[in-house]
Amino acid sequence: MPLRAWSRWLAVALAALAASLGAVSPAAAQHAGLRRLAVPTATESIEVLLFYPTATAARAIPMGPWLPVVAPGAPASAAPLRGLLLLSHGTGGDALGHHSLATRLAAAGYLVAALRHPGDHWQDRSLMTSGRYFSERPRQVSQVLDALLAHPEWGARIPAQRVGAVGHSAGGYTVLALAGAQAEPDRARRHCASAHDDPGFCALARTAMGGTPQGQDRVAQPQDGDRVSAADPRIRAVVALAPMAVVLTPESLAAVRVPVRILMAEHDAVLTARYHGGHVAAHVPGSQASTVPGAGHFAFMAVPQHSLPSDSGDVAADPPGFDRGAYQDTLAREVLVFWARVWP
Repeated sequence: MPLRAWSRWLAVALAALAASLGAVSPAAAQHAGLRRLAVPTATESIEVLLFYPTATAARAIPMGPWLPVVAPGAPASAAPLRGLLLLSHGTGGDALGHHSLATRLAAAGYLVAALRHPGDHWQDRSLMTSGRYFSERPRQVSQVLDALLAHPEWGARIPAQRVGAVGHSAGGYTVLALAGAQAEPDRARRHCASAHDDPGFCALARTAMGGTPQGQDRVAQPQDGDRVSAADPRIRAVVALAPMAVVLTPESLAAVRVPVRILMAEHDAVLTARYHGGHVAAHVPGSQASTVPGAGHFAFMAVPQHSLPSDSGDVAADPPGFDRGAYQDTLAREVLVFWARVWP
């Protein structure tokens, strides 16, 4: 290897090592606290789980099908926060569905706000047929950000230049929309009319397109138009995990200027990666994308304590040979390294 090329390689390797060490070393004596926050809106409250750094020892606490390791209600550490990360779950999901990642990020010094999307969680799917799906999901995240920045305890502690978002599946769409990508809802219809190897997405899309708005308050709300823009300039970087993204226009993806990290699953039977995460990677300038070997769509979620049937399959199921519990540690390290590079 020529000396100049070797020097460049060494510089990149050392920078990556420094970022990795910087991402994990401050977390050594930290744990994850947990509190609940209700963010009122014009129609209903958004339920939010706040994961934050604390010196109080955490313990495993059963919460429905989940077993997060947290210190409920514990006092927050006095050290400055490394940033605020807004966490968006997939369609029909829940704020606890990514607790493994959230607790690791909190222990590393971040405030993590995991919202339960009104109208798109496991108990209420009405947003899918409301005609406002693509605009409302990112708007809900922005409303949570508004509330946190104005919060008497957290507002002054949040570094405004260090606000990011992490999203899985439909949450991946959500955070990309916040980063400036624009949805064209009709792209879903055109895609499913010609693509026959994306059955998971198209089954959900047919349900949404064939439904009718539910609830008088939803009918009265403005409907999504031909092009949906929901950018929030306060979001400075995003991580999209197996994102639902075929509806995003190539030109709007090309205009995204914040750092973007994309993780896809090799055996994703819900969102065929080349139409979704691959679509994002192909158009967002400078995006960093990789595929997790052996993983299925739900690999990015915490390990449930029992089977969880959903419209997209069993949330607890993984392809043969894939160890989701072990991968959660890898996922947390990769996400922490990304944030450490974005915000040294």
